[in-house]
Amino acid sequence: MKIESYHSLDLTRAAAAFAALGSEQRLSVLRTLVRAGPEGLSIGALGDRTGVTGSTLTHHVKILASAGLVTQARQGRSIICAAVAFDEVQDLSNFLLTECCADSPNSDHDHG
Repeated sequence: MKIESYHSLDLTRAAAAFAALGSEQRLSVLRTLVRAGPEGLSIGALGDRTGVTGSTLTHHVKILASAGLVTQARQGRSIICAAVAFDEVQDLSNFLLTECCADSPNSDHDHG
């Protein structure tokens, strides 16, 4: 049976998401947004909390958004807010954990 049949996240999307997390700064940005909750943070507040600012922060948020892990929305005239796409992050976690210990002969784990 193909692995895609077990998950709502296919291998291509999972690989893109994991690649996007392959930077300490991007991982820090995502972690900060997870901690902020569904409301997200303005780009300015995100920069203050992570120490990543300006075009570097914009670049990292764009990569995370392209991977489906972060959403962006304009509020008012100029404030761009970023929030975690919690469903996508959950899918990424489930992608790893669903088959936890499946090939272990002594496994009685059920993470599905």
